[in-house]
Amino acid sequence: MKKITPFLWFDNNAEEAVNFYLSIFKNSKIKSLLRYGKDAPMPEGTVLTVSFEIDGREYVALNGGPMYKFTPAFSLAVECENQEEIDFYWEKLTDGGKPIQCGWLEDKFGLTWQVAPHNISDLLMTKDPEKNRRVMDAMMKMIKLDIKTLEEA
Repeated sequence: MKKITPFLWFDNNAEEAVNFYLSIFKNSKIKSLLRYGKDAPMPEGTVLTVSFEIDGREYVALNGGPMYKFTPAFSLAVECENQEEIDFYWEKLTDGGKPIQCGWLEDKFGLTWQVAPHNISDLLMTKDPEKNRRVMDAMMKMIKLDIKTLEEA
């Protein structure tokens, strides 16, 4: 089976972004760095790619230049065990970024994240359509998700 690795395109701050993510996610590490050489589109020694892991999942950050930007069409989801984890990741990832809605946020590098309880699908997809509607209505009114409010809905 082929391994699929997300490549994250940054203008010129891939290394800074990776260090930011590694400071938030404790089970993470840089696997390798590749730097631009002579006669490259960026100054010699500038990071070209950073291969890194978060919780065993590999990513590559690329300094590709300003022509492409992140959009919410691609996001990374963080499944949280409890409200304390939601609060932690929300605070860290919105530092310099901005909240969106329904547990979505944009970090200071423009990458979109979803910070949600691990059981969000269970809360939204029960056999009771009325309960599903109540949970969805509650979630649509939230910026950062509140597990207790979702469970009470």
